[in-house]
Amino acid sequence: MKKTLMAGLTGALLLGSMGTSFAASNPFTDVPKGHWAYDAVEQLRQDGVIEGYGDGTYRGERTITRYEMAQMIARAMDQFDEQVKGLAGQKPVVQNVGADKAMLDRLAAEFADELNNLGVRVSNLEKYSDKITWGGKIEYTYTSDRRDEDGNGHKTKTNDNHYVFRLEPNAEINDHWSAHARIDIDGDMKHDATGDKDDNGDFDGKVSGKRVWAQGDYDNFTIKAGKFELYTNENGLVFDDELSGGQIDYHAGDFTVTALGGRLDMEEDSQLADALGTTNGDDVANVWGVNLQYAHPTGFELGAGYYQLTSDMLALGVLKNGNVVTAGDDKSKIWSVNTGYNFTDRAKLWGSYARFDADMYEPYSIPSSAKYSWQAEFDYGTYDDASEKGQWGIYGAYRRYGRRSSIFPTGDGVDWGQKGWEVGVSYAPMKNVGLLAKYFNGEDLLSGNDAEKLFGRVEFFF
Repeated sequence: MKKTLMAGLTGALLLGSMGTSFAASNPFTDVPKGHWAYDAVEQLRQDGVIEGYGDGTYRGERTITRYEMAQMIARAMDQFDEQVKGLAGQKPVVQNVGADKAMLDRLAAEFADELNNLGVRVSNLEKYSDKITWGGKIEYTYTSDRRDEDGNGHKTKTNDNHYVFRLEPNAEINDHWSAHARIDIDGDMKHDATGDKDDNGDFDGKVSGKRVWAQGDYDNFTIKAGKFELYTNENGLVFDDELSGGQIDYHAGDFTVTALGGRLDMEEDSQLADALGTTNGDDVANVWGVNLQYAHPTGFELGAGYYQLTSDMLALGVLKNGNVVTAGDDKSKIWSVNTGYNFTDRAKLWGSYARFDADMYEPYSIPSSAKYSWQAEFDYGTYDDASEKGQWGIYGAYRRYGRRSSIFPTGDGVDWGQKGWEVGVSYAPMKNVGLLAKYFNGEDLLSGNDAEKLFGRVEFFF
């Protein structure tokens, strides 16, 4: 987990003020007015290497010490590589790379002693600094689900008013490993109740530990162990849930290979379990899978995936002579492909396809509503979790969530076992505040009856 460099430098300054000696001459002496370093730092700021000066540092109106100057140089060196790379598919943030690099080298040579002392002090200080950071969000979501369940042209309306208070602590373990969690407090505003409804229609009122995992970050590997997000490269077509187990990502240039395995709760919030009407004594599936993803910096991406789930529940729900029976095979195999292209830093077209291997169930019949899933979407805009005021985005999509090929799809608009069109818009009226609206119009795959959904959300990030 990356530390905030300036926090460490502030701590180092405090240690220095307590009388610790420096190898260099007094770093608190002033940098004389007219010294070339002032113009150099200002030029780096204008070129985008330094994003502002930070509190208490030089803005052109006062003389600063060699220590303060070293702080700014250290900050610039820390940010330079990241700023030069820019974002995928975009031009680098820093335009005068060669000149700025030479300027940084000259500054580093001039203030070498101060930078050396800062490096030692920051490294030592990190052992005692606060290793836990907190983030999270508050969100309110309104949905109006409208379905023609009887096929008579009359839609039954079900409205939901839901809120979530979410905490996401992250803690450093050592240079490579960190600990993470997600804690959710859910509530229903319509009934003024905390928690979700259970099978009896009552609200359970529980605080949910949704995710707890340890993560190791190495040069070419990322390792996760515990209960973590299961969101594979089909963008919510097959899985958008949590997995208890392990995952390894191997990065090689533009390629990423992912291997995952663990256990998946098939009953909790699973419409598949509801549709089958029983879990046949086992509501947990053993899951393993592999992904291969290629993402080129210019914006082209292509990937494939394969998953196998094993559970007693999966042997249910096949058809024989028009009746639902137990097939006897408790495995489900799903394979997928995905692709996408960034036309600009604002415009992207992408799609994914997943298919359920039904051959293993012969001579039983798997309905066509279950066999395959696909989606295609066009996104345009700048919205990124309301990180800046004025961000916005729009999208249009067509989705088909097959009843056996989409196990836990995202389902904000199109729901499990449905197909149709979905459109959405997002806007940040102020920093860290987002407004989202979605609309779906389509039909139920099994019955062919009309379905519709309205979705609205207000989210506050912290």
